[in-house]
Order: sequence, then structure tokens, then C-alpha cells
Amino acid sequence: VFKLEDYRPSDYLIPRTSLDFRLSPDATHVTALLTIERREGVAPTAPLVLDGDGLTLLGLAIDGQVLAAGDYEATPDRLTILKPPAVLRFELRLETEIAPSRNEALMGLYRSNNVYCTQCEAEGFRRITYFLDRPDILSVYTVRIEAPHNEAPLLLSNGNPVERGALANGRHYAVWHDPFPKPSYLFALVAGALGRVAGSFITMSGREVELGIYVEPGKERLAGYAMDALKRSMKWDEDAFGREYDLDVFNIVAVSDFNMGAMENKGLNVFNDKYVLADEETATDADFANIEAIIAHEYFHNWTGNRITCRDWFQLCLKEGLTVYRDHEFSADQRSRAVKRIA
Repeated sequence: VFKLEDYRPSDYLIPRTSLDFRLSPDATHVTALLTIERREGVAPTAPLVLDGDGLTLLGLAIDGQVLAAGDYEATPDRLTILKPPAVLRFELRLETEIAPSRNEALMGLYRSNNVYCTQCEAEGFRRITYFLDRPDILSVYTVRIEAPHNEAPLLLSNGNPVERGALANGRHYAVWHDPFPKPSYLFALVAGALGRVAGSFITMSGREVELGIYVEPGKERLAGYAMDALKRSMKWDEDAFGREYDLDVFNIVAVSDFNMGAMENKGLNVFNDKYVLADEETATDADFANIEAIIAHEYFHNWTGNRITCRDWFQLCLKEGLTVYRDHEFSADQRSRAVKRIA
């Protein structure tokens, strides 16, 4: 969509997405199982066109049947299913291969300083697998990540942890499930060797939420203020707006070479660590205020942006403008309303 007047709903929806990652710096294997649903009123003959960006397609099947070459057209930037099944719902299985270590765009899945990381807003998810990569396609994600334990002892994604275990040849895996439908731009994956600062928060309904801030090893002592700011943000959102956090865990990853500053991925915020870490001996008052505001902003997106999201990118102000208003109100209540108004 390049003009607002060009917007129209997708012919197809993807209510469920299952992803399986076998991580490797130069050849990560991604298997995607997508539940495809034809929108009511759309002709059964309508082709299914999925977005891609630099992808290598390894396999393609519908409801367990491998597609014949004449039934689809695949390029690195697009996958078209020419003759989708006439049924309203079917399962599409995709296998793609990507090279995180050679991903210099730092969009999609990339690997830097031995840490795998993702950035999918606005259109980075299509660099991972073929998908309807637009914000009005909401899907429930289940993600399995597999990697060598010595290279990536930490395996994180959106939602709640479901399962983890050891595999042969020194590999291990973790499974994450996010029960809340979300657009593809909020997908996140982080894998590597990172230190952890742990915390917890008791919500207004009495649930305990496990909190984690993951940083490069040796920087753990610098994340204390960010953890405190996170807890105050969670409490303030309950008191001011009645918004309770909805998952069992909330994680922040802070690394020195994240390219977007900060990103509100559901349950797994990713930051450049300059917006998270502060040394009490050298940080200024402005440094602490910025950390507090940015931690709050990304957390507040959980409701204004994630659970309630935009239809298209012309509605960006609805999630960003509203969340900026909320973080300004938070900072005004935490510090000085008059100073915040002037700033």
C-alpha cells in the first residue's frame, strides 16, 4: 500500500503460524506451517500471493501434498500459489534457508557479535519466510528454536516458554507460544550467550510475572535502574489506565549493536543497550530519565500497538502517537509535570 486509497483487505488470513528454526550462521533452516484461511466472499480461484525478500525456497506443500511445479511461482521476493485449494482453510508448509551472518540489512534475522537477533518492523519478517507481511494479518505464533548449546545457550521468542530440552550432538531447543494474535512485524527471536538480570512483578489480579533483562556478559550491574523503571511502568499502567500485563514473562534484550534503538516485540522487547544500561558513577540525570521513558514507552506498546494494532502503516500515529502520550504522562507523574511539559 503506497497510498491510503489503495488499501484493501487481504484475500487470505493466517490465523495460526508455527515456525521451526534450526540456527546456523550461514544456513539457517526455517520451516513454517501456516494455517491459511480464505476470507468470506473471496473467489476460490483467487491466487495466494506471499511476500518475500531474498529467500531461498527449499520445500512447499499444502495439506501434506507437495505442490507440482506448475502450481506455484517462486522468486526470492514473492511466492504465488496459483491454484489454492477450494476449501476455506488449509495448511501451507514452507521451508526456506537464510544466512543471518550475511544479513547486512539488519532486518529480519541477523547475527552480530555471535548473537542472533531480529528486527521485523516494518517489513522485515518477509526476510525470514514467505508471509502476508502486513499489519492487518494477525496470527497466533508457536516458535521452536534449535541451536548448538555452546554457541547459543539462550533461546528466546515471543510469548510464554512451553518446552525446552537437550538434543544430540550438543544441540538444544526451546519452544515459545504467544496466545495473543499479532502482526508479523512484532515477531522476535534472540539466541546467544547473554547475562541475565532477573526480577518479578505481581499484577493487579495477583499473578506473578517473571521479568528478565538480558545483556552482554559483564554488563549486568548496569541494568538495575532499567529493571526498576520497568516495574514502575507496569504498576503505573495498571493505576492510570487499568492495563494489566497479559503474559507470564516479560523479557528485554539489550545489545550494543541493535539497529533500531528500541522495539516493542510482544513479550520480548529488544533495545540498543545505551537505552537500558546506566552506571551510577558516570550517568547523568538526563541518562536516567531517558532510560525510564524509553523502557516505559516500549512496555506501554503492549496494549497500544501490540494487542490493539494498526490496520496499515498510514495508521502509525495511532500506535506511536498514543504511546508517546502515555509515556509522557508516566514521566510527568514520575518526575515533574511542568518540566516534562516544557521538554
